[in-house]
Amino acid sequence: MARVGVLALQGDVREHAAMLEHLGAEVVRVRRPEEFASVDGLVIPGGESSVIDKLTRMFGLAEPIRAAIREGMPVFGTCAGLIMLADRLADAIEGQQTFGGLDVTVRRNAFGRQVDSFEGPVAVPALGDEPVHAAFIRGPVVESVGPDAAVLASLEDGTVVAVEQENLLGISFHPEISGETRFHERFLRRVGDRR
Repeated sequence: MARVGVLALQGDVREHAAMLEHLGAEVVRVRRPEEFASVDGLVIPGGESSVIDKLTRMFGLAEPIRAAIREGMPVFGTCAGLIMLADRLADAIEGQQTFGGLDVTVRRNAFGRQVDSFEGPVAVPALGDEPVHAAFIRGPVVESVGPDAAVLASLEDGTVVAVEQENLLGISFHPEISGETRFHERFLRRVGDRR
């Protein structure tokens, strides 16, 4: 059984944990470095990226997570999690840091405010012919993709909303809310392969 962490400092932790447990994983809610040291992969949930950044530094998690990413730990980030995995931010607040690892530039809150949230189908060829049902809640977008990262999904207007790079997977939306399991399954396969 895969033992995976959900970064549990802020955001939609419960929904990710429930989906991972439904898929057969053992889930650890990660708040401290010793909890993080016990897992084989990490999910970074949606929430507020600047708060996640500050809290991971405050709790001594930022550097261990960065080191694990460099060493190949599978990490899956949704919404704010995508922001935290980006090498570059187009609109970071002063002093904001990310874990990095994804060769992309991300813009925060690119879809507007909470009232501008929406749901709809998104084609993700790597996950099969059936589109995923995506929930966008103040989501970020990928403004540019470097040579090391691959685009998994774009909206009809070309806006990139899902990317992958070796051990890292980052998406703009919330499959844990819409009940879409295929991204979590892809992440868990990667965890299993690495173990």
